[in-house]
Amino acid sequence: MNFKNKFFLTAILLVTSISLGAEEKLNEKPTIAVSTFSLYDIAKNIASDTAETFMILPFGVDAHSYAPTPKDMVKISRSNLVLYNGIGLEPWIEGFEFKNRALNMGLHVKLMEVGGDEDQHNHDDHNHGRVDPHYWQSPQNMMLATERITEELIALFPKNRELYSKNRDSYIAMLKNLDEDYKKELSSCQLDTIIVNHNAFSYLATRYGFHTEALSGLSPEAEPSAKNMIKLIKFIREHNVETIFFEKFANKKTIKSIAKEANVSYDVLQPLGNITADEAKEKLSYEDIMRRNLKKISKALKCQ
Repeated sequence: MNFKNKFFLTAILLVTSISLGAEEKLNEKPTIAVSTFSLYDIAKNIASDTAETFMILPFGVDAHSYAPTPKDMVKISRSNLVLYNGIGLEPWIEGFEFKNRALNMGLHVKLMEVGGDEDQHNHDDHNHGRVDPHYWQSPQNMMLATERITEELIALFPKNRELYSKNRDSYIAMLKNLDEDYKKELSSCQLDTIIVNHNAFSYLATRYGFHTEALSGLSPEAEPSAKNMIKLIKFIREHNVETIFFEKFANKKTIKSIAKEANVSYDVLQPLGNITADEAKEKLSYEDIMRRNLKKISKALKCQ
């Protein structure tokens, strides 16, 4: 093969390679990065197969303690859309520069102060120490988040408006049914308080008329005091509590110790900041886990 033919063959291969690369790039799905499982469940259901929706946290990792690797940060920064919880749940977000669109979903829901009532659209990020970040425990907040995420997806990919609107309506209908079932199931109960290892269920309790007593504060890693342990054991005995709860991401040693001392059983509640690897293999949804939680809470409160 002479030099001239070699040159033309090389040129053809180069042009073909560039063309195929460009075509592959065009065929790539946009990516949506999400920091908590509940928001991931919304985005995945609304976007359907029009985008690659992925969890920033690996399944099985607690949302409160996660720190992304440099490789994770690159993938996040390249995503077409990043959805994060806000309210201080992701400290690694501070100072991070997103290449494309990013939504702090804490700015689009109704927040509640710790130990207080719902605060309509409290947008003061500097107050995150007093604001409960577990807002996804409220189906109403999930509806607000669904509306906002759908708006964002339609703005980014307007050709999919009809699909996104249809998926939004279906998802909100599911949330409304879930809300009604919680109201019905928890409307008549002998007890009014559940014992949990950390304070992740206040939105749920406020919505459905029960109370929570927590071993620690908003973080499952907080060390409980001996005084608080004694207080809970006394409460359990005085109020005829039969079941207390811990989380799969938390150390159950203390809860087991309290259960043994108070002579009660213990069980798992899933706060839904993330799910376990086993739950991911089961392909459990937000609805699936919320309904599992409902059965356990109803039993613990001795509902009829």
